[in-house]
Amino acid sequence: MLSLVEEILLLALDDESGRFVSLPKHALEFALASSVLMDLALRGRIDTDLDELMLVDATPVDDDILDPVLAAIARSGEPFNARRWINVAAREADTILEMALDRLVARGVLRREQQKLLWVVGSRRYPLVDDKEVREVKLRILEIILSDEIPDPRDVVIISLADTCKLFASILSARELRSAEARIAQVARMDLIGRSLVESLRDMREWGRWAGGPREDIYDRSDRSDRSGASGGEPGA
Repeated sequence: MLSLVEEILLLALDDESGRFVSLPKHALEFALASSVLMDLALRGRIDTDLDELMLVDATPVDDDILDPVLAAIARSGEPFNARRWINVAAREADTILEMALDRLVARGVLRREQQKLLWVVGSRRYPLVDDKEVREVKLRILEIILSDEIPDPRDVVIISLADTCKLFASILSARELRSAEARIAQVARMDLIGRSLVESLRDMREWGRWAGGPREDIYDRSDRSDRSGASGGEPGA
């Protein structure tokens, strides 16, 4: 099964162009950060309420994206609210994006292409190699919001997060979105696992608000020095 981070990326990927859909400033960064925290919640490592994000189990989940964030939460030694940890993880959005894309490429879901433009040195595209995974998440989510099907908790989280980060506005036509708005809101209200994270995101409508937090790097970048930032200019490009 793909991680929530990977599924959110595939949901935000335009199948034909291989680029990320246009989103509000910082929306993809906050979506990735929240996906990491929601994945940890789904795996029983953290719990949240509107006031505090709590460590439940510090045992690593054997995931190189999730485990560093879990370790940072365990190291903090003091309670933080969900908004603070969204901000902390969002600072690492470039690394999270690059690592998740590496996984999708390694699995053969995506492939990297270097595309030279006349006035740009190069820009990476991520067209689909085998659209099974992206079709799975997109069709799964669309089938839920266009029907009365009861979604599982994971899909409720994805729909709630996609709604909060304004992702559906880029995936659906204006007419489709109007038809689906009530259903999306209904499903989003089912989200018990990530409700406090979603509420925190809704409070951060000004996407550039950063709330501070641990200053050490969550991820070890020592083996990634040869890479140029994956997200620089790509989301919404």
